[in-house]
Amino acid sequence: MTPYEVIRRKRDGGELSSDELRAFLDGYARGSIEEYQMAAFLMAVFFVGLTDAELATLVDVMLRSGVVVDLSDVPGTKVDKHSTGGVGDKVSLVLAPLVASLGVPVPMMSGRGLGHTGGTVDKLETIPGFRMELGLDEYRAQMERIGCALIAASPEIAPLDRRLYALRDVTGTVESIPLIASSIMSKKLAEGIDALVLDVKVGNGAFMDDEARARQLARTMIAIGRAHDRTVVARLTAMDRPLGHSIGNALEVEEAIAALHGGGPADLREVTVALAAEMLMLGGRADSLEDGAARARTALDEGRALDKMREVIEAQGGNPSVLDDPAILPQADVQLVFEAPQEGTILAMDTRAIGVAAVELGAGRATLGARIDPSAGFHLTAKPGDRVERGQPLATIHARTNALAEQAARRLQAAIRIGEGDATPLPLLGERITG
Repeated sequence: MTPYEVIRRKRDGGELSSDELRAFLDGYARGSIEEYQMAAFLMAVFFVGLTDAELATLVDVMLRSGVVVDLSDVPGTKVDKHSTGGVGDKVSLVLAPLVASLGVPVPMMSGRGLGHTGGTVDKLETIPGFRMELGLDEYRAQMERIGCALIAASPEIAPLDRRLYALRDVTGTVESIPLIASSIMSKKLAEGIDALVLDVKVGNGAFMDDEARARQLARTMIAIGRAHDRTVVARLTAMDRPLGHSIGNALEVEEAIAALHGGGPADLREVTVALAAEMLMLGGRADSLEDGAARARTALDEGRALDKMREVIEAQGGNPSVLDDPAILPQADVQLVFEAPQEGTILAMDTRAIGVAAVELGAGRATLGARIDPSAGFHLTAKPGDRVERGQPLATIHARTNALAEQAARRLQAAIRIGEGDATPLPLLGERITG
């Protein structure tokens, strides 16, 4: 079948056989399929989607375009978590060592910040000396030794996905559910996992601000996992307000450390415990979600998760003293208190706008290759539903300069809606999806 015939059949809603789709994708990888032909195919998929069988083939070709890590020498069921991204989402920093401390191996490959959302790699790199760029042999050895690794996604993993994503980024095809799902799952399947928990964010700070689309994305990724003999469970969680109090790399690490000590914001702990319960069930270390949640709370309160994080930091060349003295993290030159401009109830937050404001401060990348200010960000002291007085502190802005801090204050004022009435935030923990 010629490239033209493949594109036309997909455009018209037809289904491609596994051999036909593999030949087309392999041709693109070898260079016999042109960029413009792949762009046309991606646009066809954007409009008509893919069948479950086509999805399974696409993911299989993408994950096998690079190294597929073998962690069979690591005893136990290897379980990872993936978040679809949000503002203030530092769950992985607490969750990975927590679950590993309870006997479930956690091989976690993470990314950098994307758009208005933060990235686990950027956060962990604020810890002095912490190495995210481990070779795959080093990654395997660490998993065998301590049962947990928090590393940056290797360029050897699913290289075809990187090419396709770059093309999607310039052809208006990023927001395709099958293409998002295949991009995520090809990398996760290649990292050596047996099971996966998905934290699918919903709300105005998520990439999926509509619950129906979030549910569809979750079910699509579950179907991909099933086709590749992996168990995948998804949980919808709220992102119509930032998670926790802190937004920004070093600030979020400090908040995660507080959670590892058994404290931290209640919402961060609640989401972390719920996802830990799912991972412990998949890893065979809990009899029920309730049992898993109880075990997770105990591990946080007794310091077992903290001890495991200390092992991870030491193994990856970081300074474990940060767990006892977070003040060694990067500190901002300017701290500006943002006050409530009026009395009333915080009715809503434009979470995406708050994330964008953090990027403008330097907590994320406005352009490819831009340098991050690890100390920049916000510490919020109020959330939707809270009653506030005029002049009451709502946030502390951490910035490099006064001008950046003042600009961020204007962004916060526009993003936080105060008035009379009742706030209607989404439930923190939403639907659990297993199929």
